[in-house]
Parts: sequence; structure tokens; C-alpha cells
Amino acid sequence: MPGMNSGLNADDPTLVAAFRSALLHQLGVIAAIFVVLLLAYWAVRSRRTAADQRPYQPGPAAEPNARRVLRVAFGVLWIVDGILQAQPRMVVGLPSLVIQPAAFASPHWVQAVVNAGGTVWSYHPVQAAAAAVWIQVGLGLWLIVADEGWWSRLAGLASVAWGLVVWVFGESFGGIFAPGLSWLTGAPGAVLLYVAAGALVALPFRVWRFILPVTGVFFTSMALLQAWPGRGFWQGGSSGTLTAMVQAMAGTTQPHAQARMVSAFASFDTRHGFAVNLFAVIALGLFGLAFVTARPRVLRVAVPAAIVFCVADWALVQDFGVPGGLGTDPNSMVPWAILLWAGYLAVIHAERQVVPVTGTGFSIEALRPAALRETLASASARSVAAVGAVGMVLVGAAPMAAASADQNADPIIARAVAGASVAADRPAPGFALTDQSGRPVSLGSLRGKVVLLTFLDTVCSNCQTIAREFKTAAAMLGPAGRDVEFVAIAADPTHAGPVYIQAFDRQSGLTAMPDWQFLTGSVPQLQEVWTRYERLVPKMMSGMNAFSDVTFVIDKTGRIRQEIRDNPGPSTASTRSSFAVLMSGAARQTLGLG
Repeated sequence: MPGMNSGLNADDPTLVAAFRSALLHQLGVIAAIFVVLLLAYWAVRSRRTAADQRPYQPGPAAEPNARRVLRVAFGVLWIVDGILQAQPRMVVGLPSLVIQPAAFASPHWVQAVVNAGGTVWSYHPVQAAAAAVWIQVGLGLWLIVADEGWWSRLAGLASVAWGLVVWVFGESFGGIFAPGLSWLTGAPGAVLLYVAAGALVALPFRVWRFILPVTGVFFTSMALLQAWPGRGFWQGGSSGTLTAMVQAMAGTTQPHAQARMVSAFASFDTRHGFAVNLFAVIALGLFGLAFVTARPRVLRVAVPAAIVFCVADWALVQDFGVPGGLGTDPNSMVPWAILLWAGYLAVIHAERQVVPVTGTGFSIEALRPAALRETLASASARSVAAVGAVGMVLVGAAPMAAASADQNADPIIARAVAGASVAADRPAPGFALTDQSGRPVSLGSLRGKVVLLTFLDTVCSNCQTIAREFKTAAAMLGPAGRDVEFVAIAADPTHAGPVYIQAFDRQSGLTAMPDWQFLTGSVPQLQEVWTRYERLVPKMMSGMNAFSDVTFVIDKTGRIRQEIRDNPGPSTASTRSSFAVLMSGAARQTLGLG
């Protein structure tokens, strides 16, 4: 899937350090938000006088247990997921180790959709990884502290919105379009349950009585799907669908005891695949029928039994979700257990005929200054914390939105490949050669312009990639590009003639680029230039084929100001774009444009 992998190691120290730095800086901003809110809360509360206080008025009824359990439990799950997103390997590893494998077996159109989101992450890995951390931690905190009113309902809606983003781009629609779909392995995707929980928090409590009947219909359909012949679940052995999946999970990096447990179940399923699937089909079918009835006496047995079944599947099939590999959430069984228990509590609540909390409605009157002052004066600490949680979400969402709108990759990727540009301040060695049109060009004739200079082999495909990034960098400069020249010097005496250079320009799409000059000359002239520049960075430029690993940034007076000591190579779209951004940034800096 093009563009989804930067080609970097998941433990790349440059990106890991940048990720940690971003998290620390954003943590400072979040801390400042909470400090300001607490000070404002204290100031407003302390200025209230006894005359301002109104007689006590009873508030709304207590929040139903079902709603509290669902809201707090899924809030905790969001926080856990946010902490998992803070793993250092997540910066580079999420597209290649999580998103891409999840989409691999899905139809082409699903891969295309997922690739669009994965490309944003690959192009801006630090911003995206940090954003995922704070959005999810913020959502979790928001759900936990906002227990009533429109603040709580907005928290539910925000969970729905972000959950759908993760479900589509992170889970490839939960794998529902891929072969081998099964409730046992996580269908229809763990995050879709977060979406359902958020929707329930946002909706009136009267609709909660439908949780278990709807779940019952779903479980029944999953039982039929599990029983469908020809999908590999009825057979054991190494070719069995469930056995293969469990064996793959057992092979991931995880605690030894956990791996032994999963391996033991895989061996059991190998020998008794038919019996295991028969048990799963019967269990799902019976649970589904019990939930559809919504009879409390039936549910008192069915719901705890279903939760035990979820826990067993979580341990034996889903490998606890987190310890194996690069876990981003605890998988689907924990959310299922919470949802089932909340649904049961909702049925009990309705049976006792308790009037649930309705929450505080929202009206335009609440935005008037007097109403806002009263709201602030009567605000609880929970409300202040909810506002802070919203601020935390925005701290993550704002950089993510900016990154999504930027079509160019972050230069941090190029720095991770090449290392930081080396600052310099020394005269650039002179040269007197001819360009692709046969016109004489010397370093002196380029005075007054910033020059990006490299050495290219005309028959090297990687050099064509570098030349195209020069063209992209020129386009990025816009009007400032009038003061920049992009220059290459032939690096191979056997392919340095005008015919080779003109063919190179055509193949690279550079024939119409006005500020591009590909220089050549006699072998002695080229040898002299190579020797002069090789002396500047001998370790980088020893050997003709290594010449393209350096780009010299020369200022208007002919002095070298920076040395970019690598090139994008035949890697991915993100690394190539990142090098173009790095070169255009170096040109702008040398021009004094920041």
C-alpha cells in the first residue's frame, strides 16, 4: 500500500525523540489549560456573595447505574488506548505493523480508503502519533467527569466521531469486508463498540432498553456466520481458520506463560476443531435468543455466562489484545463484556421503574452573558475538569487537522534518514562547466542566487528520484524560487555527455524546469571538481556512486552554509516528499526567509 510506510525502523531514535518531545510540550500546554481553568473557577466562586446565592433547588435524579458503568468503563478504555498510543514504536510502526496488516485481506477499495488515512500518518508521524494520545486520553477523561447534561452528551458524540475515524482508518472497517469474519476474532471491530457506547451516552436513557435485544439479534447472526460451511472454522489442523489465527497470535512477542496458554489452546483446536466451533455456534445462538427475550430472569443467567465466554475468548483467542505485538487496544471482548453488563443493568433499572436522569437541555439562552456568569458561578469541579478534557482533545486534534491539510511530508522523516543538516561556513569550490544546452556555467555566474548543488549519475534510477525531488522543492518555494538555482554535476565520466544528460532530463521530467542546470565537461574538468568537493566530506563522497548522497547549500556570496548528507533513495512517497521539504526549507533559511 503506497505511502503507508516511511521505510524507517520502528525504533528510529530521531523520530522517537521527536515524539517524546512533542508529548512533553503538549503536556505542558495541557497543564497550563487546567491551571487557568482552576484559577478562573476559584476566582468566580470566591466572588460570589451570600446575596447572589439562590435557595436550594433539587437537582435531577441520580444517574442510572447502567449509564454510569458504561460511561466510566469506556472512559477508562479510551485512556488505556491513549496510553498504548504513547508507545515509542507507534510513531513509525502503526501504519506498517498495525494498519497495513489489518487492511491486507480486505477488498481494494477498502485498502484505498485506509491508505488515505495511513498516508497522513506516514507523512506526519510525530504529529499524528501525539494527536492520537491526547485525543483518546482527553475523550476518556471527558466521559468520566461529565456525568450529566449536555456536557456528557457531547462527550458521547465526540467518542462516536473519533471512534468512527479509528474504526475506518485504523481497523479497516473492523475487517467486516475481509474473509474469515468471526465474532471470536473481533468482528465487527472493537472500536465500533466504543462508537455504540458513545451513542448510548448521547441518547436519552429510554432507548437503553434496546441494548440487549439488538445485541441478541447480532449474536444470532454471528452464530449463523460461524456455522456457515466452507469458511474453515469447522476443521482443525493447521489449515483451520481459527487454529491459524491463534497460532499466529501465540508467535508474537509476549510473556512466556501467556504464549504457552495460547499455544495450548491452538493445539486443542487442532485436534478438536469441529467441537470447538460447535460449542461457539451453540453458545452464540443461545446467548442471542436469551438477549432477544429481554426477560430479567433469563438475563440473570445469560449475561454473566456471556461475560465469562467473552473473557475466555479474550484470553484464548484474542491473546488479551495488548501484550502480543504492537497492541493499540484490548480488542473487542472487554468492550463486549462492559456493554452486556450495562445492558443488563438497564433492564433491571426499567424493571424497578426508576425514573432516570434526563440531563440538562441546551438552549440559546444559556449563551447570554448573565446565564454564562450564573453557569460559571454554579459550575462544579466536574464541569471544570470536563472543559479541561475538551482542551486536551483540542491539543491533539488541532495538529492532526493541520497535518491532514498539509500534502507534504514532515522534514523530520528526512532528518531521520540523513541526520540533521550539517551547518557550514566556508567558500564553495569553484567550477567552470557547461549545462545541458551547452552554455558555460561557473560558480561565479551563479552569484546572487542560492544554489543547491549535488552530483548525479545519468544512468542511475535513484538519481532520477533525487532530481524529481529537486523539482518538487522548486515548486514548494513558489515566488522565492526565482532566487534559487538547482544544480547537478555529472558524476560518471562514461555517461557525462550531452546526450546522456538530455535523456536524463526527459526521463526525470526536468526539461521545462527553468532553474535546473545539469553540468558536464571534459573528464579532467570533472575530475578536478570531484576532487575539490570530495575533500569537504571525504567519508560521504568517496566513490562516484556516493556523490549524490550530499547536497550543498550555497548562499548568494558563494559560501557553503549547509550540507544535507543523504538522499531520499528508492524509498517511499513519504521519504521522498520529506526530502523535498527539507531542501526547500534549507533554501528558504539560506535566503533569510525563515
